[in-house]
Amino acid sequence: MEALREKKGFICDMDGVIYHGNRLLPGVKEFVDWLYREGKQFLFLTNSSERSPRELQQKLARMGLEVDESHFYTSALATARFLSTQAPGCTAYVIGAPGLFNALYDAGITMNDVNPDYVVLGETQTYNYDNIVKAVQLVRQGARLIGTNPDMTGPSENGIVPACRAFVAPIELAAGKSAYFVGKPNPLMMRTGLRMLGVHSDEAVMIGDRMDTDMIAGIETGLDTALVLSGVTSREEIEAFPYRPRLVLNGVGDIPPGE
Repeated sequence: MEALREKKGFICDMDGVIYHGNRLLPGVKEFVDWLYREGKQFLFLTNSSERSPRELQQKLARMGLEVDESHFYTSALATARFLSTQAPGCTAYVIGAPGLFNALYDAGITMNDVNPDYVVLGETQTYNYDNIVKAVQLVRQGARLIGTNPDMTGPSENGIVPACRAFVAPIELAAGKSAYFVGKPNPLMMRTGLRMLGVHSDEAVMIGDRMDTDMIAGIETGLDTALVLSGVTSREEIEAFPYRPRLVLNGVGDIPPGE
């Protein structure tokens, strides 16, 4: 644990690590206070594409946790960055929440439901049969299929709920095309996070609640890894994977040393 505390950079997932729904998890405030007190570089890097960094900052503020907007990076921002570098000025048909639309607009990507370059999917509560059919038609006509992240499920206050990968799957099956996923464990998002922190991979740790995204992202990018059991992964489920996190914690509240 002491080696973890000595790291300069901390990349943390949010859902299942910092909060569930609108409930701050135990020990989070103490953890964030410790990060600030020790002068650590930290980033909340989330595969969720629903909210902008400002909305995430305000969400935490409503829970009583004050964190500057600069400490957030989302899969929506990573997707917008990826598309704008791959095809500047491209167009997209988008199924997602405002955080994704805003990120794409800010990157110069315009909406197009006739002949877009890309079909882009993120988490949304407006997913329905009509937009699935539209997406399938556009992909079959040549639009490239992009998912903001490969999470099949996510944690909520009411239990496990479908996430982006589950939304993309019917479109892949019907269109006969595989999506490209930008979020964790894609190294693109992790490397951007390290650049934002200004630290080398061996100076940083990835803290998350998922073996299939958070832990493998940390391992493949050369970061130390800490799995917290406050989200979707149980201690028993770790054994099903061929890789291991360096540490397994009950939650981020285990990290600050006791007084």
